[in-house]
Amino acid sequence: MRRTSRKKRSTLANRAIAASAALILGGGGLVAVNVYASAGEGPSGSSPPTRTQNAGRQLSTIDCPEAVNGLPEVPDEARGEVDRELAAMDTQITDAYQQFADRKEQIARDPGLAENAVLGPLRSKRTASLDRIGIAIGRAGERPAGLESLAGCSLRADDSRGGNGGGRGDGNGGGDGGQDDGQGQDQGQNQGQDGGQGQDPGQDPGQGQDPGQGEDPGQDQGQGGNGPVAADFVDIQSVQPNADRPRQRRGASRGTFTTDCGRNENGKFNPDNVIVAPGVSNGAHHMHDYIGNQANDAFASDDDLANGATTCRNQGDRSTYYWPVLRLQNGQDENDVDADGGGRDQNVGEIQTPSQVTLKFVGSPVGRVTAMPRFLRIITGDAKAFTNGDANANASWSCTGFEDRQLKDKYPICPEGSQVVRTFAFQNCWDGQNTDSANHRTHVAFAQGNGRCPSGFRAVPQLVQRIVYDVPPGPGFAVDSFPEQLHKPITDHGDFINVFDDRLMNKMVRCINDGRRCR
Repeated sequence: MRRTSRKKRSTLANRAIAASAALILGGGGLVAVNVYASAGEGPSGSSPPTRTQNAGRQLSTIDCPEAVNGLPEVPDEARGEVDRELAAMDTQITDAYQQFADRKEQIARDPGLAENAVLGPLRSKRTASLDRIGIAIGRAGERPAGLESLAGCSLRADDSRGGNGGGRGDGNGGGDGGQDDGQGQDQGQNQGQDGGQGQDPGQDPGQGQDPGQGEDPGQDQGQGGNGPVAADFVDIQSVQPNADRPRQRRGASRGTFTTDCGRNENGKFNPDNVIVAPGVSNGAHHMHDYIGNQANDAFASDDDLANGATTCRNQGDRSTYYWPVLRLQNGQDENDVDADGGGRDQNVGEIQTPSQVTLKFVGSPVGRVTAMPRFLRIITGDAKAFTNGDANANASWSCTGFEDRQLKDKYPICPEGSQVVRTFAFQNCWDGQNTDSANHRTHVAFAQGNGRCPSGFRAVPQLVQRIVYDVPPGPGFAVDSFPEQLHKPITDHGDFINVFDDRLMNKMVRCINDGRRCR
């Protein structure tokens, strides 16, 4: 990817921010109807609104059930084929989004066009994929009944426009699939050790803040025309402190282990996701930053990762750490402007290299931790939280100097001299058996409110990931996302595959349990 100097980036970005402010304030002559697609369960699993309920509201979302949530346990023999079909269903939604975008003015005049030209064909494609999923599961066991009920998609209004601040979800981190692991635990455990984080990424700022621009929050913002909108930003100085340091109890494992794997200075990017969509190119439909293991792409096996080069200073850590890139919405094209995961998937703007990345493993507030198994896969957050709802969202946005104020569904506007911060606290409990699960969630969990793991789970070192960006002040940036998720901040997420060697993992566990700070 092309690189530019910080000074040049700031100059370009400041010009672009002025231009985007004109758009936000209504000076850009943008079309009032913004049509896009979504792939999700609907808010809190609710039924989509009817045409009558939507009367006079802006119909702008395709609401489809999150198919993986309706599947029974997937046999190991069928998992590869099922994963590929689920990825194909994401692509179907992405294609539907593009059809909406191409026809948005026509659909605004004739909503029936959406049903006939987009929704009907989309349901047919989903039905075929679900049938193939049923066949694949049936080869290894009993074919599930009723999968066709997951094919239905309908229009609903985007109720988030002009929304009021971050709603708190109950829970768990998650991943690209948006599946609920059903634990409902507090995701803020342990983040406050050594390094002054102390934030619970699930905290709701609870402010209902007006982003203060005086704009119509329904206006499009962003170079790609599909978000984010001005209402997705808030001045961090208007947010009240909301992050509490978790209480340490007797017997807590208070040590830390920090691994230094760089900031992706070498520019390793791809739009794959080997956890959720193994063997599928562009399975994420958005670009990821990668640090650590350099063998990671959609086709990487465990052996590939074990033998891959690493950017980590300690060569015993060949783990892979990845997350959606952050871009300036500054009118500047990247080299991926015509590529999958980039411009073809509505992710445009200048990719920003973090100014700092900290990868820290911390302990349990109530006891000792045990080693993670090699090749354990963890996804935290939900890349589809805008449409799925926030139950699995684990986004945590703030600014340097203000990290006692954490935002879940807003981007922060940081004051001059302060930098944007993304923080992920990963799940810290493991089921003791599996390195992954069919929905990529149920094999790990967050500790409960009392700091203990759910029954049947054991505490493991918790990865706390902090990513800092030196971007110009103002609402001129966004994370990459699935096109239908409109670059909403709540969709932020992180992915981790443990490829520590046994010696270094054992050192980590000893350091944490002994209360030491190690690297």
